[in-house]
Amino acid sequence: MHRTYSMRASRAPTASQIQNPPPPTSSTKSGRFFGRGGLGHALRRNAAGAFGPDLAKKLSQLVKMEKNVMRSLELVAKERMEVAQQLSLWGESCDEDVSDVTDKLGVLLYEIGELEDQYVDRYDQYRITVKSIRNIEASVQPSRDRKQKITDQIAQLKYKEPNSPKIVVLEQELVRAEAESLVAEAQLSNITREKIKAAYSYQFDALREHCEKVAIIAGYGKHLLELIDDTPVTPGETRPAYDGYEASKAIIQDCEDSLTNWVTQNAAVSSKLSTRARTLSQRRRNNINARTEGQMQGHGHDLSAQDAPLNDRDVWVPADKHEYGDEEEEDDEEDDLDAPSHSAVDTETSLNGEHRGRNHDPVVA
Repeated sequence: MHRTYSMRASRAPTASQIQNPPPPTSSTKSGRFFGRGGLGHALRRNAAGAFGPDLAKKLSQLVKMEKNVMRSLELVAKERMEVAQQLSLWGESCDEDVSDVTDKLGVLLYEIGELEDQYVDRYDQYRITVKSIRNIEASVQPSRDRKQKITDQIAQLKYKEPNSPKIVVLEQELVRAEAESLVAEAQLSNITREKIKAAYSYQFDALREHCEKVAIIAGYGKHLLELIDDTPVTPGETRPAYDGYEASKAIIQDCEDSLTNWVTQNAAVSSKLSTRARTLSQRRRNNINARTEGQMQGHGHDLSAQDAPLNDRDVWVPADKHEYGDEEEEDDEEDDLDAPSHSAVDTETSLNGEHRGRNHDPVVA
C-alpha cells in the first residue's frame, strides 16, 4: 500500500554530483578489527601519538581521531535507515492517514541516512588530505635529526679534542645538512598551507551540502505532517475517509526533485561578513597578493620554482612505497610511523597513496 522505501528506484546522479563527482567510498567502511566505538576508538586515539617521528605525532593523533568521528557517523547513518524502516512498519497497523504519512516519513528519514552515508565518503577526502601533511612531517624529521646529531658531535669534539681534524669534516657536513633541512622545511611550510586549505574546503563544502539537503527534507516532512487529521473525535465517532495518498506521493516527488536539482549556487544559507571583518580580510588578501607580485617581479626571492622536485617522479618516492605507508588495511591496523622514514626531498606530494573505488549499488529496501 504505497510502500516505497527509496525515493529513487534508479540512482541517477543529482545535479550536485554532476557538478562535483562523489569521492571513493570511505576507507572506514572496510573490515573491522577493533569494532565500533569504545575500546577501538580509545586504542586508535592513544596509540596514534605513541609511535613515529616526534614532528608527526600530534597530527597522527588528529588523523586517528577523525577516523573515530567517521566511524561514528557511519553508525549513525546505518541506524537512521533502520529507524526509518521501523517507523514505517509500526505505522502500517495504524489508521489510514497515520499509516500513509508515517510510511512517507520513513522514506524521508531513510534518505537522510543515505545523505549521512554519502557525507562520510566526502569527509574521508578531508581526512586523507590532512594525512598527507602528516606524511610530509614524518619525512622532514630525519633531516632535523641529522642536523642535530652533527651539531652534537661537533660540540662534543670541541670539548674533548679541540684540535681534532674531524671537526672540519663535520662542519662541512653540517653545512650540507643545514642546506638540505632548509629545503625540507620550506617544502613542509608550503605544502602544509596548501593542504590545510584544501582539506577544510572539502569538509566545509561537504557539510554545507549535507545540511542544506537535510533542511530540504525537514521542510517537506513538515508538509507531510499537515496531512494527518488531528481533530479530536468523540467516542463512537468515525473519522472521514483518508484522501491524501496522492498528496503525500506528490510531496515525496517534490522533495526528490529539490534534492536532485540542488547545487551549491542555490544554497539558501549564506555567510555574510560584517563590514569590519570583510575589510580586515580583504586587507590580508591584498597583502598576500602584493607579496606574491613582488616576488614575481624580482623584488626579493622568487620561490615559484621552489617545489619543482615535487613533480619529479625519478627523484621522489610515492607515499605508498614508504615504510610507514597506507594504514587503511582490511584489519584496520595502525600507522607504523616509527619505521625509518625518508627526507622531504625524497618524498612525493602525492602523499595520499590510496586507490579506492566506489561501488554504485542501488539501494533497495
